[in-house]
Amino acid sequence: MCDVLVALPPATGGDSLFAKNSDRPPHERQILEWIEARSEKLTRATYVEIKGHETLTQRCIISRPEWGWGAEHGVNESGVAIGNATIYTTLDPRGFPEALTGMDIVRLGLERATSARQAMEIIIELITTYGQGGSGHAPSASPRPYWNSFLVADGSSGWVIETSGRDYAVQEIVDTWAISNRTTIPEFDVQRHPRQPVERLVDPRLNASRDVLECRPVTTDLLKSHLVSHCQSNEGWNVCMHVEGIEKTTASIIAELSIQDGPRVWVTQESPCQSQYELLTF
Repeated sequence: MCDVLVALPPATGGDSLFAKNSDRPPHERQILEWIEARSEKLTRATYVEIKGHETLTQRCIISRPEWGWGAEHGVNESGVAIGNATIYTTLDPRGFPEALTGMDIVRLGLERATSARQAMEIIIELITTYGQGGSGHAPSASPRPYWNSFLVADGSSGWVIETSGRDYAVQEIVDTWAISNRTTIPEFDVQRHPRQPVERLVDPRLNASRDVLECRPVTTDLLKSHLVSHCQSNEGWNVCMHVEGIEKTTASIIAELSIQDGPRVWVTQESPCQSQYELLTF
């Protein structure tokens, strides 16, 4: 479970804003990590080895589960931000061979892209070339293979990419967009799994994000107040999630993506309602 939001300059009156609450198993620790630029012929992701980047990678800040290689979310030195969310489609991910996880794809996009458009193109290339597969949970846990929705943004543009295996749909963001754990691109919604209980577990969170993005201007403080909110469900399935023994918001990010200056990033490695955001700059 995750909630991700983007507001571009028409909605903010200033810099693009990117935000995500990362919801994971309650006792899983996420690591905040600076990844320095490097050059390598091969990259070893969580399960597979893939062709390395042709030039130096981007320096980036990521948040990742301590057991994995990939990232839940992050920002790179070019001011590109990427986050993902699990989605459920009519294509069952169980039984697919181990390949790239959604978190692997987030990190690879951050390491290789200098713009949101390029990040979108890299994500598509990765899923069509290498495929998606493997569990999104620790090796000691029950396997949880999954498909992904990705939200990417830079200082002037953004894209949403929704996937099912090697199939995908892309939508350019003009103003704002929010994703959660369901399809949001209308023509891709036919692939959503019909038995997914979106009305109870997903739509209240997604609609709350959309309502926040209707406020003008969208600000960093507005997004912070949204990410700590508990008003969507009395069962704990909130934007700031607390479902005992199942799911919890374990990391959160808000990024200001400036065209002229380096990105400013607020992060917390706990539930945002229980900790203070720390400001990081490049």
